[in-house]
Amino acid sequence: MHEVKAKGILSAQNGMNIYKGCTHGCIYCDARSTCYQMDHAFEDIAVKVNAPELLEQALRRKRKKCMIGTGAMSDPYLHLEKELCLTRRCLEIIDEYGYGLAIQTKSDMLLRDLDIMKRINQKTKCVVQMTLTTFDERLCQILEPHVCTTSRRIEVLNILREEGIPTIVWMTPILPFINDTEENIRSILSACRKAEVYGIMTFGIGLTLRDGNRQYFYQKLDQHFSGMKERYIKTYGNAYQLPVPRGKELMKLVRQECSDAGIEWRTEKIFEYMHQFEDKEVGRQLTLFD
Repeated sequence: MHEVKAKGILSAQNGMNIYKGCTHGCIYCDARSTCYQMDHAFEDIAVKVNAPELLEQALRRKRKKCMIGTGAMSDPYLHLEKELCLTRRCLEIIDEYGYGLAIQTKSDMLLRDLDIMKRINQKTKCVVQMTLTTFDERLCQILEPHVCTTSRRIEVLNILREEGIPTIVWMTPILPFINDTEENIRSILSACRKAEVYGIMTFGIGLTLRDGNRQYFYQKLDQHFSGMKERYIKTYGNAYQLPVPRGKELMKLVRQECSDAGIEWRTEKIFEYMHQFEDKEVGRQLTLFD
């Protein structure tokens, strides 16, 4: 890791990334792409040590309350967070100033901060987003080797349900010829139904690859799935979007199962929900753009 002093912390859409880079080791990670112009090794995490101070300054200046998002580019619960506690401090500031939270992670470390999330959710809205790509524990340890497995993430979703905190599952990416089976999709959907998640993100069903993450992904295919890289190249060439062969059929399954369970599957509606600030004290809602 190395420390940096950031000039700002919130994006125009009120998102923040406290860390840059990742140590989870997911073989498909888009954040490795060269288009993001990272000037250091991906596992050498850039730590924005002044993130809490910048966040407090930004929230103090805002005229209207809104949802604050984190985790879109870098997981807020990297291994470093256990000692640094920068995410926890930022959550405390969000709570102190009465803002909402939409947080995305693959880590069960978020349970450490459940006390703050509950306080935020009592006043406004705290939405936790958890990624589930494969129900197979052995496969999960290959695809996402340095983070808690699917079964533990499902436990976390159920704990959050019991605490009344809304959740969203990112069922993405689904890797062609690897985890794109109906059995896998049905198993994840069943777990989501039991956990009473609000929504499931899919962005269609497939994978995206571009320069940077493509090379790393292919390296890992060679390591764990003999002959799979050649199959990808033969099927998709150098394409950015890699839809699974039965994508339309599987997406139809997702829509049907979600509709039956009362789970939102429309991407635009899920984003709308995450961006919508709710003031539970006065019973009103403000959109991100108010």
